[in-house]
Amino acid sequence: MLKDILTERQADLLKKLINESDTIVCTCHQSPDGDALGSCMGWADYLHQVYGKEVQIFVPDQFPDYLQWMPNSEKIIRYDKHREGCDWTLQHADLVFCLDFNTTSRVDEMKAALDTSPAKKVLIDHHLGPDVQTVLTVSKPEASSTCELVFRLVWQLGGFEGLGKHFAVPVYCGMMTDTGGFTYNSSHPDIFFIISQLLTKHINKDKIYRNVYHNFSENRLRLSGYVMYEKLVVDKERHASYFTLTRSDLKRFHFVKGDAEGLVNMPLQIKGHRLSISLREDTEKDNLVWVSLRSVDQFPCNKMAERFFNGGGHLNASGGRLYCSIDEAVQVAQQAILAFEKELLGN
Repeated sequence: MLKDILTERQADLLKKLINESDTIVCTCHQSPDGDALGSCMGWADYLHQVYGKEVQIFVPDQFPDYLQWMPNSEKIIRYDKHREGCDWTLQHADLVFCLDFNTTSRVDEMKAALDTSPAKKVLIDHHLGPDVQTVLTVSKPEASSTCELVFRLVWQLGGFEGLGKHFAVPVYCGMMTDTGGFTYNSSHPDIFFIISQLLTKHINKDKIYRNVYHNFSENRLRLSGYVMYEKLVVDKERHASYFTLTRSDLKRFHFVKGDAEGLVNMPLQIKGHRLSISLREDTEKDNLVWVSLRSVDQFPCNKMAERFFNGGGHLNASGGRLYCSIDEAVQVAQQAILAFEKELLGN
């Protein structure tokens, strides 16, 4: 049986906040991934089914094509497309749930509207160092995903019995994507108890996997081959690698958002490899490079992200950004690998 993650006082406060609120918003971080969207959609469905609340989901910007199959995804409102309406709602909301981010800088251009919103805020997140002004913070960095926390909250509050696929599908999807298909940060038995319960809602976990990981275009498949053959730089001595994706690369393969997803994991298939770094130029802004890091075992790519890439994240999956040219970003990646040589060699 799952342990409660809220004290009795916190649980009572959460229920009181929900019951007393009419206008409720769920929001997540910029460039939403499966966990960000899944936690928002699962939590919103719980609030609707159990409390009868009509919840609005605001995301800062576009989310990948491979997540647009999820139930109710058409109801998600993009802040970058509907700024005026979102700003008005945030100024008049009673309650805002902040899911899958630890600081409001993660919502990018929505930050000012979120910071100045007079609504009461509740944070549900699994990243280190929560820094959001809230009336209730549910922060569990040891959790596999924010979707896991959403499930645990619903389970503790007794709402799971009355929910169906519209809750179970996005929550399972978020747990799956934030663990790389349950290949990292997913060894705790509780995770598989949660999966067993989600399966009682008659979700097709195999189809969810295919929808996410086998749902790319021909261009994306050719891009992955190009990256591995032409762009991958392997430091065999230090069991690390990096690759770049320039604007010209992206244009050549007709890049759409989400096409780079998963590429950073591929070099970890090399025997003995411990670290993979992806450096991708922004398609619109000059001197902005998006960084993704993946590692295995105990190599702390989150510490590398914090130290070198203006980012952070989890032990084996982190990200960041650099405000420089792609050539300068390569130099930073090389410096980072050298700086963490001892850890990469396992000494």
